[in-house]
Amino acid sequence: MDTQLNSFLNKITTLGGALSNSQAYRNELIKQLRSWIPFESACFTTVDPRTLLSTGAITDENIETIHDRLFEYEYLYSDYNHYHELANSMEKVATLSRATNGALSKSPRYRNVLQPAGFHDEMRAALVAEGMCWGFLTIFRQVGQPIFNEEERQLLTSLAPFMAATLRDRSLPRSTVDGIDHMPEPGLLVLSETLDILTYNAAARQWMSLLQDAEGLDGISLPRPLRAVCFRALSESAQGTAYSTGAHTRVRLSDGSFASIRASLLQGPDSLAKLAVTLEPANTTDMLPLISDALGLTERENEVISGILRGLSTKELAQSLFISPYTIQDHLKSIFLKTGVNSRRELIWQLHSKYSLSP
Repeated sequence: MDTQLNSFLNKITTLGGALSNSQAYRNELIKQLRSWIPFESACFTTVDPRTLLSTGAITDENIETIHDRLFEYEYLYSDYNHYHELANSMEKVATLSRATNGALSKSPRYRNVLQPAGFHDEMRAALVAEGMCWGFLTIFRQVGQPIFNEEERQLLTSLAPFMAATLRDRSLPRSTVDGIDHMPEPGLLVLSETLDILTYNAAARQWMSLLQDAEGLDGISLPRPLRAVCFRALSESAQGTAYSTGAHTRVRLSDGSFASIRASLLQGPDSLAKLAVTLEPANTTDMLPLISDALGLTERENEVISGILRGLSTKELAQSLFISPYTIQDHLKSIFLKTGVNSRRELIWQLHSKYSLSP
């Protein structure tokens, strides 16, 4: 088994090095995984590590037809193996059959979504690297196929951290030569609680097109990250299901730039829930936490970098963070080591040029 596992890990590493973008990597990995763990269908989602909301998904066609229902049961109902629970638990990979002790019908998701669509068991993995979650992988078996066994769950458990590390490495923003010449103005969409588009401005249509291109969707389908922030906003309005991180995600576009998507619930006299969604270029405040997470920086180191970008001196940084200048110097040494630079000037240059952080 160890020899076989090493072969699988080598394959994952090779795929990660050979393919330049996350979407290509995920497509190829699904193909490989099918030969290791047989399954009928898959959904492979990258997520914002701060909010655990989708930044884009690859789904098989028969999963795409029930994708909105899966979002609904993920955010609005109690069930087994919620993604955010897996991301924060000791066991990052779980099967529905194991969670329900073989009684799949105990799961509302199974009864109302999976079984009517012809699916039987599912196995979910939270892809966590060094404490941060970068994606979710779910594989499904049809009715009539065997449930996922413990050996298969353990195999995916062993592979998941290596998948996560590759997703993390591809999450870093990179400077691009052929970027969008002019990013659209901030876009605004208003949707019903069933995610029907009610109204929008012209810029929102441009953003929708960019998001659809990033996922390879047609011009009709609602981008998955947009669906995710809407369901999160709806969940925040339901008593006892609020998420403190908010309905916000950052999405890499086809040219390598990033969009910021936020959703909030609107209240009005007609008592019908509506959702306002804003779409705009991700700014420094949006992007710095993502860069910090990918590079393994601490929250305090992130605060130091934010101060450096504002032009604060060591003394001013120390005063603003209520720590000593010597502690600031220690943080700077750690930041320089993690980012591979030797000075503040090099750090600022790297953030602006290598990672396309707006000045």
